[in-house]
Amino acid sequence: MADVVLICGRICSGKSFYAKNLAEKMSAVTLSCDEVSADIFHHSEGENFDTIAADIKRYLHKIAARIVKAGGKVVLDWGFWTKSERREVSEYYAGLGISFEWHYISIPADEWQRNIELRNASVLAGETTDFYVDDGLMQKLLDRFEDPERDEIDVWHEFKRL
Repeated sequence: MADVVLICGRICSGKSFYAKNLAEKMSAVTLSCDEVSADIFHHSEGENFDTIAADIKRYLHKIAARIVKAGGKVVLDWGFWTKSERREVSEYYAGLGISFEWHYISIPADEWQRNIELRNASVLAGETTDFYVDDGLMQKLLDRFEDPERDEIDVWHEFKRL
């Protein structure tokens, strides 16, 4: 297993669940943009979201490299939505001589919609601090996410409902 595992997938595809289980198997540290956003910014980034998210990602990549250099393993739990981001991240870790793997969570459209509905219900019930996925956010997500090609991904994980 690589020193850094990068989890690619859409919002509500099961990335965090997958990352948690994988990190336990690997005895790895999980780094999550969503966790930083919730714990530090309380999801209040507003119109600065994209800038703050980019800063969080840059910082977490530095921390991941430090963890690996100290002998640990890391699972990066965020979506890596674009081909250019995936390419840049691959170049970053390769340039540092750090082994890495891409894992993609593939989810059928009906299961994805079900996960979004479950998430929204949890948000409305006050059970989570996650973002509510309204029509506007959904369109933004659909417009931005670029499905990876098979040759970009080392492990193609098919979503399975528990």
